[in-house]
Formats: sequence, structure tokens, C-alpha cells
Amino acid sequence: MTPTALLPIYDDLSAARASILRRGSLREVEVPPRIADSLRALFGEPVSPDEAVRRIIRSVRQGGDAALLDWNRRIDGATLDALAVPQDAIDAGLRRTPDEVVAALTLAAGRIRAFHEKQPVTGWLDAAGEGSLGQLVRPVESVGVYVAGGTAPLPSSLLMSVIPAQVAGVPEIVVVTPPGRGDGAVPDVILAAAAVCGVRRIYRVGGAQAIAALAYGTESVPRVAKIVGPGNLFVTLAKQQVYGDVGIDGLPGPTETMVIADDSADPALAAADLLAQAEHDVLASAILVTPSRDLAERVSAEIGQRLETLSRAGIITQSLAGRSGAVIVADLDEAFEVANDYAAEHLCLLVRDPWAWLGRVRNAGGVFLGESSFEVLGDYVAGPSHVMPTGGTARFASPLNVLDFVKITSVIGLDPRAAAELSRAASVLARAEALTAHAAAAEARINREPGR
Repeated sequence: MTPTALLPIYDDLSAARASILRRGSLREVEVPPRIADSLRALFGEPVSPDEAVRRIIRSVRQGGDAALLDWNRRIDGATLDALAVPQDAIDAGLRRTPDEVVAALTLAAGRIRAFHEKQPVTGWLDAAGEGSLGQLVRPVESVGVYVAGGTAPLPSSLLMSVIPAQVAGVPEIVVVTPPGRGDGAVPDVILAAAAVCGVRRIYRVGGAQAIAALAYGTESVPRVAKIVGPGNLFVTLAKQQVYGDVGIDGLPGPTETMVIADDSADPALAAADLLAQAEHDVLASAILVTPSRDLAERVSAEIGQRLETLSRAGIITQSLAGRSGAVIVADLDEAFEVANDYAAEHLCLLVRDPWAWLGRVRNAGGVFLGESSFEVLGDYVAGPSHVMPTGGTARFASPLNVLDFVKITSVIGLDPRAAAELSRAASVLARAEALTAHAAAAEARINREPGR
């Protein structure tokens, strides 16, 4: 590894696989000293993030609203009398938000809705000859949307999570978001986003305690059938721990971008895209994969020059040092092997004729083709939800979409003749499994007189 400027460069692929390309369990994430210190102060002893989340969930299940208000005070420094945000406060937040921001939120909401309305989600019924087989499609009855707000308000996440649920027809949608310090006020831009897409129920609570409240319910916060939305490490661990008692969209953890670039790429644009990812979180990953060492060095130099102008330079510096870097590969074929193994949340192709390489992509949350289709557009206004699989889960998971908010119920309505014919095979299989009651139930239909 060669540390050039702020972006480490790995000439040895095996070394990169052992470090920035290595995937591990959520429970094995190396905890930054700042977080470890805050957990020690919060609990009075050293605890792991996983154990901290377990204790918080237990307290909310036992203490309800009182526990939520206490965690608001202890973690977020917010002293509240009530958790719900009144409708007039949502309306006021919309009025205080600058017109150009409201216009941008409205544009984004329209594009997100239009994209998801194109997704085919249909029931069907086949009544050909032997009765009927098919499926019913029904929306989930209630959804809780987590909207992060710890280091920066994220109204885009509200739109990206709420609107696919609305398209699916979910009747009850509630939002939870961390309270601001002091009076616990929710940022106006979050309230504006809620108003733009018609959300009327917002609760001021964040972190693992918010996930516990949605999973089990409190005096104020309703229990929901499914929880969606990205959050920090503690939110993700909480979703993992409550899964089964409630549905979840997945485990979107610290965000990540992998940029595949050749020597045709503009180093300034590649640097800008990596910096945009790194500013999310100290645990974010921004990785460049290229066969051109010259490009890697130029991108690294660009990052060094641009960093001084950015408001979240401290977070970016930690992210680049911890989980980011440039990986030098032999050619683009090897670059795509690396990308498919890593299974990035965002895969950006800054190469000649990116469409020619699209067929090589097997594992990615989203693919961004060329310098005009950069990942930040996907974050805000392109149309697909930006809630995408992280941590390598793109190997088996998909971005948040309408299918996340519906249930499919199988329909079986066979006529007596078909039932009798199929029962012979069912009986054979049941006896092969030593399930004699199953076999008897099937055999009772074989010689059953029609109409009885």
C-alpha cells in the first residue's frame, strides 16, 4: 500500500482484499474510539455496540414512552414532553423551508413516484381445467420509516422510503427521526419532505430506541408490521435484533461506493464522487478500482486539493483513512471480478463505453453508467430509491422497491377431480416422509364421490 495524499493506493490486490475489500459481520465492525468512549459514558462500563442495542431494546419494551424520552435526553440531549410532531408543526416547517428547496423536493418526489409506478406488481388467477391457482397481492398494513438525522438531516431518505410504500398502497405509514438537541425540534427540511409526500405521523426518536418502539409499540408510537430506512450502525444492529418480531427491508449499514475507472476518466469527477460518498459517515467506504496507477495518483491529488473546501472534512478524512482507497488491477476484466466479489451498494462506471460493460455486473445495488450518471443524482432525483443493499448484501438483496411493501398470498382452488388425481402423488410423498396423517388426508380424497 502506498499512502499518496489522503487516498491510500493498493498495488497488491491481495493486500486490498485483506483490508478495504474485506467483508465482515456487522458485529465485527471495528468501533472508532469516539463511539467506544460514548458507549462507556452512556452505560458506565465498556459495552459492545451489539450489547448496547440489546439493552436499549429491552428498556423500551419494558418502559415504553418513558424509556424513549429518557434515551432522547441521554443520547440526543433533547428534553421533550411528547414524542409526536403536531400537524401544525409539519405545516409550519414546510412554510419556513426555502421555495427552491421545496421545489427540489417536489421534483424528486415526482420522479421517485413515477419510477416506482412502473414496477409490475400484479396478482393472477389461472382457472384452466382443474380449478384455480394464483396469487393475491396485498399491501403491508403498516410501515415505520426511519429517517436518519444524526450528523445531517436526510429528507431524501424520507422520500425514497415513503413513496414506494405509498405506491404499494400501504394504509399506515409513520416516520421516526432523531430529535434536535435542546427542544427536540425536527429540522424544517425533514418536515417539508413529509408534507410534500403527505406524511402526517412523525415521532421524535432516533437510534436503536426508535427501532424498538416501531417493533413493539409504546403508548405513543404504534407497532408496525415492517420497518424500513437506512441508519447508523446502532439502527442496523437494532433492525437485525428485532427481525422476526417485525419485518425489515434489510440491513443498510454504512454507505459505500465503488468506482471502476480507466484512463479515460476525468480525475476531478472521480475525486468528487469519492468525496461525496466519504462525507456520509466515518465508516463509509469510497473505493476506486482502476488499471491506471497514474489515474489513481491524480484522483488522490484532486481529493487533497478539494478537501479543504468541504464542510465535513473531518468525517471525510476519517472515512478515507479507514475504509477507502484505490486498488490497482491488471485490467478492466479484473476490475469487474473485484466489483462482483465486493458487491457494492453503488457501482459507478467511469470507463469508455460503460454500456458495453453492463452485462459484466452481477452484484451491485445500483449501477451508474458514465460521468453524467453519477451517484449523487441517484441519492436525490434520478428516480430509483437510494435505499440500497450494503455490506456485500447486494449478492442476494435488492434496493428498496414496491415489492418490499406488499405480501403475496397463494390461492389454491382445485376441483374434486383434480384433487383426487393429485392426491395419489401427495400420498406417496407423504409416506416417503413418514407423515401418515398427511397421507391419510390425501387418500381420503382419492375415492371420494363427486359432489360430496
